[in-house]
Amino acid sequence: MATLEELTDRIRRAAASEAGAAGLGSSIKLDLKGEGVIHIDGAAVTNDDLPADLVVTVALKDLTALGKGELDPTRAMMTGRLRLSDMGLAMRLQPKIQSLFSKAA
Repeated sequence: MATLEELTDRIRRAAASEAGAAGLGSSIKLDLKGEGVIHIDGAAVTNDDLPADLVVTVALKDLTALGKGELDPTRAMMTGRLRLSDMGLAMRLQPKIQSLFSKAA
């Protein structure tokens, strides 16, 4: 399992190389349930706990499992392992988020 620093670095590299990262049009905060945060705003990726348009609350191990395809996102939401602050925004951003995270995996 990747550490917070490793995962942040992967997302940072993917956001910097991904033209669509700047095209997200919204900021995203991954709240890793006490293990830290990853804030994504265009190509800027930090571990600062800043406000964001969309907050995704998920444990680091579950985020890793989601990225590897070992955990179904719908099942994770239904069981409370994944929470979204704005379901509508998450649905609109889903293809762009998926593209970004597939490059970070």
